[in-house]
Amino acid sequence: MAPTDSVVQAPARPPANTIAEHIKRTLTLAVPVVLARSGVLIMAAVDTAMTGRSSGTELAYIGIGIAPTISLMLVGLGLLLGVSIMVAQADGAEAHSECGMIWRVGMWHAAALGLVFLLICQFGEWFLLAIGQDPDLAEGGGRVIAAFGWGMPAILLSMPAIFFLEGISRPVPGMVVMLSANPVNFGFNWLTIYGNWGFPAMGAEGAMLATSATRWLIFAVLLAYVYGMRDGEKYGVRARVRGAAVIGKKLRRLGYPIAVAHGLETSAFTAMTMMAGYLGATALAGYQISINILALIFMSAIGIATATSVRVGNAVGRADPVGLRRAGWTGLGMVMVLMAGFGILFVSFPGTFAAVYTHDPAVIAVAAGALAIAGLFVVFDGAQAVLVQALRGAGDVWVPTLWQIGWAWLIAVPCGAYFAFTLGYGPNGLMGGIFVGVVAAAVGHALRFQVISRRDVARI
Repeated sequence: MAPTDSVVQAPARPPANTIAEHIKRTLTLAVPVVLARSGVLIMAAVDTAMTGRSSGTELAYIGIGIAPTISLMLVGLGLLLGVSIMVAQADGAEAHSECGMIWRVGMWHAAALGLVFLLICQFGEWFLLAIGQDPDLAEGGGRVIAAFGWGMPAILLSMPAIFFLEGISRPVPGMVVMLSANPVNFGFNWLTIYGNWGFPAMGAEGAMLATSATRWLIFAVLLAYVYGMRDGEKYGVRARVRGAAVIGKKLRRLGYPIAVAHGLETSAFTAMTMMAGYLGATALAGYQISINILALIFMSAIGIATATSVRVGNAVGRADPVGLRRAGWTGLGMVMVLMAGFGILFVSFPGTFAAVYTHDPAVIAVAAGALAIAGLFVVFDGAQAVLVQALRGAGDVWVPTLWQIGWAWLIAVPCGAYFAFTLGYGPNGLMGGIFVGVVAAAVGHALRFQVISRRDVARI
């Protein structure tokens, strides 16, 4: 799982002068980020698939247990995302030694959050019972949540290192570690889910314990890599931290609104899934398939969005308003072209994608209808993801957060409920609600970026 560090980071390059150079630099950052984030999804998919082969009951346990922990994890990641923003701006300003200090302060915050989240996860069974789940499901799901919790500190401790590396335009090590971790996780699963080589067969709980162990290995490798960087002295990774209180205050100021946005946006999509459940098992299965497919292709948008955020942050550090605007709008154009390609495929072959997940004709029909609608709005979904990250790279966090909450809860959820139940369009109506919401999000964030990109540029 260990990456190599064969090339010492060169001094900050001058700003890109052409659109072609902007595209090249964005892609150089985006592709490793896409692969790294995909590695996380693959790990979750393998956990689910291997648990499902254990038994249907264990599959239900892992399904009910993962949902609340993912929401909790996203809140934690939001609280730490300020590391990426601040490191990118410091690197753009060639204040390289500050980058390592920001990473280390981020680590301290991650350690504290990880311990709190570990404790919260030990009350998973109580939570599931409180929301009315069946006692057996709550007991099994509670064990999954508790097992997930043992890896929560490792997840959060790993993220400042990944954000630090992405912020200094070095995303490949994070990609290598995340992809290499998947076969390790597979091996651990084989031992703990099925009880091979004398291990107890623990089903879903074993899958989460295996994944938690893998996450601690990921953290150890990332920590060793960052501390062992050949140019670590340049980036201050081993230097005494100066101004920790000031850095921590800035990280929290950036992190609070992003965490709120992550939590409430995720809960809005959870509410839509719950509404699909009211429409019946077939409707829920078909709708969930369409959402899963959307999540997979959304990783491409996340990669471009992360790269755009870093490049906007670099421009802020250079006090380069022209570079800031070009980085943001170039990222937007790139994601719209990419997502348009996916949209054409969804509209043209929705049933083909759905059939990968199931052989049930009724479920395929539901998923195909929802995917066809999704194909009409994926361009806007990718656009809003890139624009909100461009705004964060520029240090603008509260207004985008409020707009994210607004489009999710005040537009997408009510419209989805109206289309699905009042007008009777079912899962297609839920997807229609998301359609309206992401269009509003893209337009709102674009207008905000236009305003922010015309202001004076200043580091946080």
